[in-house]
Amino acid sequence: MDDDLTKSKVLSSLLWKLLERGGTQGIQFIVLIVLARLLLPEDFGLLVLVTIFITIAGVIVQSGFNIALIQKKKVDEADYSSVFYLNLFVAIILYVVLFFTAPVIASFFAEPQLLSVLRILSLTLFFGAFNSIQQAVIARNMQFKKLFFSSMGAVIISGVVGMTMAYTGYGVWALVGHQMTNQLIVTIILWFTVNWRPKLTFSMERLGSLFVFGWKLLASSLIETLNSNIRNLLIGKMFSPALLGFYNRGEQFPSVIINNINGSIQSVMFPTLSFHQENTERVKVMVRRSIIMSSFVIFPMMFGLVAIAEPLVKILLTEKWLPSVPFLQIFCISYALWPIHTANLQAINALGRSDIFLKLEIVKTILGLIILAVSIPFGVHMMALGVLGVGILSTFINAYPNLQLLNYSILEQWRDIKPSLLTSLVMGAIVFPIHLIGLTDSVTLIIQIIVGVVLYIGLAKVFNFDAFNYLLSIIKGLFRRNTTTKIVVNEEATE
Repeated sequence: MDDDLTKSKVLSSLLWKLLERGGTQGIQFIVLIVLARLLLPEDFGLLVLVTIFITIAGVIVQSGFNIALIQKKKVDEADYSSVFYLNLFVAIILYVVLFFTAPVIASFFAEPQLLSVLRILSLTLFFGAFNSIQQAVIARNMQFKKLFFSSMGAVIISGVVGMTMAYTGYGVWALVGHQMTNQLIVTIILWFTVNWRPKLTFSMERLGSLFVFGWKLLASSLIETLNSNIRNLLIGKMFSPALLGFYNRGEQFPSVIINNINGSIQSVMFPTLSFHQENTERVKVMVRRSIIMSSFVIFPMMFGLVAIAEPLVKILLTEKWLPSVPFLQIFCISYALWPIHTANLQAINALGRSDIFLKLEIVKTILGLIILAVSIPFGVHMMALGVLGVGILSTFINAYPNLQLLNYSILEQWRDIKPSLLTSLVMGAIVFPIHLIGLTDSVTLIIQIIVGVVLYIGLAKVFNFDAFNYLLSIIKGLFRRNTTTKIVVNEEATE
């Protein structure tokens, strides 16, 4: 594939992925704000507890085969259909397990409502099994435009359903209806827009070849999922659903931003890196560009969010959610490191080294459990700080293998992100004290945002950041392309 054509396809795919993530996450964010104002923190805490078990089951349903389908050089109908039927079979087994263990789970947390909520929400496992192959086809062919329409349709319809149920007093069931509707609509739209249907073919041999790569990703995903959710389980059991709700809402704000921007970049980068997996120099250039660009965009957002956390929560969620502010600030710093984590891990997977990926997850899990055990006696806030500590150490752990694989050292990576990191810290330090002036929350928030944006962009321009110039060149290129297209269309119309 020609480099210019590849770059054009990557930028086009990234644009549609950003639109999909930005549009859906933006609408989802507004919906969740409305739901947070209508519902209680304990309602969200109950949903988090249920989601833990469904998320773990969902990882098993995907089985690592979906990523293996994207990474594999050549796939055919036997590969797709075999993975589809396996995913569906696993979903059936896991639903039965969750259905009959629901009473035990509800009893363990002393929350009777968990019984029916878990049994109903576990049906989403079937939606995941049905649309998993469609999403793999989209990623392989970089048809993210189709994902945009399915996600937008789902988030709008499910948002209306969730807010209507919350307003009419359904409590936690409004959150259940919201999630169920979202997954159902995505599945229906993808089924009709993606040109793939399962064939009556099943090959254990094809599954075996995919399993060689996929089982390590399955194990890694399970370890990572268990590691990231064990704190939610402990908070729900040892403290209260309300405190878990504050903890979870604090994580929501940075999570939305990261999933939108960094998630979009990495979704497009993985198939692209996989295509160039035999050219390590090319992979290094792309990974480095990914780290520099995502850091330039994400760092100011995260440190800016730390600075404006209190007035933002008061305005959006009301004062009943103020206990979530410290969690929000801690998670912002933790999520700021994600560009380094994901870019390094995507490169390792794209090069076919899922064995290294698995080893890294094992090391990080052991480290995380040790820090968790030490932090538990000091309360929930110290547990959140433990997540941040693990994130900082994991930055070095995830980057280490690429010294050998790509000749891209940890020191070189930190040099690449240093300009954006230092500038973001300076910006945050100047923006944070503005709330001490004593203005109203809305005026304070507006001033903080304006000062932060102007200061960061101004410093980037003054110090001539490479990321800033590259971003401007992309925007100008897209603008010129659109202008040229309009001129050609007008000329054809005139003729």
